[in-house]
Amino acid sequence: MSEHTNTEAKTISSQAPAVSLSQRAGIAAIGGILGVFLLIGVGFANPNIIHDAAHDARHANAFPCH
Repeated sequence: MSEHTNTEAKTISSQAPAVSLSQRAGIAAIGGILGVFLLIGVGFANPNIIHDAAHDARHANAFPCH
């Protein structure tokens, strides 16, 4: 029999690395800024541009549109 057993195998930890509070706050701030930018961009965009972008995205993902 082999001298190696399953208990000798290295185990991989399934825990996610710790993220500090300041890193989480930075990620949340970037997400918030991006969200506000998208809302304002859509709010002031020409309605035809928004429709065309949504229409193209639906076709690209094979969703029916009309």
